[in-house]
Amino acid sequence: MKKSVYYLPLLMWAFVGCDPIGVEMPEYQGVAVAEPEALPALDGTRETEDEIANTSFDRTIRIVFSPSGDAVVTGDAHGIVTISGNGVTVNNTATTEKVRYELSGTTSDGFLKIYSNNKQALVLDGVSITNPRGAAINNQGKKRCFVVVQGSSSLADGAAYTLTPSGEDEKAAFFSEGQLLFSGSGTLTVTATGKAGITSDDYVRFLASPTVKVTSSAGHGIRGKDAVIVSDGTVEATVSAAMKKAFSSDSLVRFEGGVTTLKVSGGTAQDDEGEWSGSAGIKADKRFEMLSGVLSVVNSGQGGKGISGDADGYFKGGSVTVTVTGSNYGSSSGGGFGHGGPGGGFGWGSSLTDNSVSAKGIKFDGSLYFCGADVAVRCSNHEGIEAKGAIGISDGSVYSYAKDDAINSAGHFVISGGRVFAQSTGNDGLDANGNLYIQGGTVYAIGSGSPELAVDANTEGGYRLYVSGGTLFAIGGLESGASLSQTCYSLSSHLSNTNYALYDSKGSVLAVFKTPASVPSSLVVSGPDLQSVRSGVSVSGGSPFFDGLCTLGGSAAGGDEVGMTGYTGGGGFGPGGGGFGPGRW
Repeated sequence: MKKSVYYLPLLMWAFVGCDPIGVEMPEYQGVAVAEPEALPALDGTRETEDEIANTSFDRTIRIVFSPSGDAVVTGDAHGIVTISGNGVTVNNTATTEKVRYELSGTTSDGFLKIYSNNKQALVLDGVSITNPRGAAINNQGKKRCFVVVQGSSSLADGAAYTLTPSGEDEKAAFFSEGQLLFSGSGTLTVTATGKAGITSDDYVRFLASPTVKVTSSAGHGIRGKDAVIVSDGTVEATVSAAMKKAFSSDSLVRFEGGVTTLKVSGGTAQDDEGEWSGSAGIKADKRFEMLSGVLSVVNSGQGGKGISGDADGYFKGGSVTVTVTGSNYGSSSGGGFGHGGPGGGFGWGSSLTDNSVSAKGIKFDGSLYFCGADVAVRCSNHEGIEAKGAIGISDGSVYSYAKDDAINSAGHFVISGGRVFAQSTGNDGLDANGNLYIQGGTVYAIGSGSPELAVDANTEGGYRLYVSGGTLFAIGGLESGASLSQTCYSLSSHLSNTNYALYDSKGSVLAVFKTPASVPSSLVVSGPDLQSVRSGVSVSGGSPFFDGLCTLGGSAAGGDEVGMTGYTGGGGFGPGGGGFGPGRW
């Protein structure tokens, strides 16, 4: 076989996991996975410098804001602070001192602006700042800005930013040109009505272990141009403006720990370039990484997304729940019927309108890799999980319940391990426009009924479904022309709301699956050394998954044996994933 260098070789998933390091691997049937754009890692030096404990400060300046008089400043030996009422301006460009600013007090008409060439710390010690004419805190320094949250503090901007000097950025209620590094044990509440909540033109990172709550009715919740990283703490962002995002980055969004809750309700609008854009819980332009922690995303906006990216997404650890309830926006006329199954679609066609924006759970323009996280998606009106590139699932749990395809890959789709549940109420459960490989793991797929399938590959495009391993329970049939090197069976009968136990030749239970309230068309099963299936069993022990629809590691008793016949495939031939037409749908 010819050899190529892949950044993340999908088709050797079981061997290399999610580690995004270039590895020389053979091509597999001529298939190569596109290389994602490389990003600078958080190396050891950067990790060390992000911790405030590793920085020594030369001076402490205390600033106390006043609800009725002028702000009071102490410790300003070099006269770098200027006071005008409760408008406080710091100019630390003439010294090399790293200053720690301790902020307290309350003002309904004030701000803090900083000019500095040095690292600094802002200790928010029960401070409350509202600026009716701009940002509450505006840091024009480009070095690290440590934000230590103590007690209960609040920041708020105004509806109109009228004090911003020409040539300066002031993009949020809390804005910084340099990195913003949050730590401490207190609570910070940020309310934005004019622009975003928290923004850095570098990156924003949350460390141990503050609580930061952001509400924005005008802009993004939290935006880091280079990255938004949650390493620890509790982060909440609620965003209601059209096409805005709770988390936004031109590059990386990463979760390394902590608990993050994102709520979005904004609809769809045209951006500055005239493109129609919906809201999103998370938008990562170059890379998304879920490594650890707890993440919850809810989007009720029309045309909104849960998690969206222009490149690749990695789900390696932690827990993710995504709920998208908004309807699709606009219309898409002239598109192809787009989807297979028996007598399915016959072409992609083209859209005659340009304002269609779909409401999807997880959608990436690159590839998606699931290798250890527990991911649950519910999408009321469109696809649950979609990648314009490839999809690989090797470990963890992936649950998707959607109206359109539950999990859709525009490229190849490989399941080599983990637990996968995919149910569509109006299309396919699992769908690939390329080859679809089931090599391992536990897979429960439900299609909506003829002509849609439980498991669909792009046979018309010359691709196939390959089943070579794993435990499979498919309601709705498999794509025709499948290569079944592990035998698949059709059950002679199947009922709704019924437990089905799959047994191997030793009498051990491979898995127990419970059928939903409605069971369309055929039921196909497969498993390593599968010998028999019993229906109506009672289950004890084990670990439940997929809202109790699957139990692994338990035992089963009773029930009736169900007849099995060798399965030779369905009748589908349409290209997968057409759904509602092309474009942004």
